[in-house]
Amino acid sequence: MRPDTPAAHLTEAERLLRTAAQYPGDREPLYLRAAAHHELAGDRPAATALYDELLAGEPANPHLIRALKAANLWEYGHEAEARAIIDGLRRTKPADAAAWQITAETLEAHDELEAAESTLTEATALLITSPPEDLPHPTRSLITTRHRIRRMLALPHDDWDDVADRLHTGTVGLDELHDPKRLWSLGSSDPAELQAEITRLRSELGTYRTALSRPFPVAVLHWPEPELNELLAAYPELEAEYPTYRAHLTDIEASLRELSQAGTPNLGIVRATVPSYEAFAASESTHPSNADLLPQYATTLAARGRATAWPPARGAECWCGSGRAYGECHGGTPA
Repeated sequence: MRPDTPAAHLTEAERLLRTAAQYPGDREPLYLRAAAHHELAGDRPAATALYDELLAGEPANPHLIRALKAANLWEYGHEAEARAIIDGLRRTKPADAAAWQITAETLEAHDELEAAESTLTEATALLITSPPEDLPHPTRSLITTRHRIRRMLALPHDDWDDVADRLHTGTVGLDELHDPKRLWSLGSSDPAELQAEITRLRSELGTYRTALSRPFPVAVLHWPEPELNELLAAYPELEAEYPTYRAHLTDIEASLRELSQAGTPNLGIVRATVPSYEAFAASESTHPSNADLLPQYATTLAARGRATAWPPARGAECWCGSGRAYGECHGGTPA
């Protein structure tokens, strides 16, 4: 049952922290969810403590954690510290669209619309390097939020607002959805105005539901070479699945291309580790040498938000970790 009271949120936070202790490989996303429940319960200092605990280590998404921490701090009277974190994030120029989005929404929530707009404009210039049609969902969300805030500031459309309009799929256009005057109609006594606003809200809700109901990526496992060597040393039964590391990398790219050509959307790659895989096998009461467990493990990692979208953005590093651009590595034309 979904938590809907402070006590229920705290109980769920405790459950998530216990789970994190059992599955250290998933500690970061579980801690972030636990921190969110602490915030919903009104225990914001406890949420800050979890963010600090993550930042004390080597988190996978430090910029996102700092953005969440700043948003939380501002809500319980630590505005100066929150502003300092936000200024630091902007100077760092993270490549994570979600960190920029949370930062801008924090500024917006405290009536700093001009700062929110400049933050989103800076992020847009930094992150959008590929054709708009190829943008990942978090970056599309970024320019949609930018469109909304610019509409509230009564700024004229620019090129990125036009891109946001073009990518929007709802039946009601963004200009109408983001019209500040819509708020006034909520207090109207005219049934026709109220009905029109209900129609607009339904359209907007439908767009959000579409985004939230996107399927988990169809994910393929990538074992970094040291992990694959450790896996095969411990479970030689899996050598049939992974004869060599080079063949493993070739199979990943070939499988993803085949899925893409078949029209499968939202493809991804999840990085596997032996400890995480062994913990998953134990949770399934199955021995790690069982090859049938591998696709289940990939799906579970993807469902926990561990997948990286494939193919990488134009000019980005290859997914294999070689350090070379994707187009010059596995993204090159097959022989």
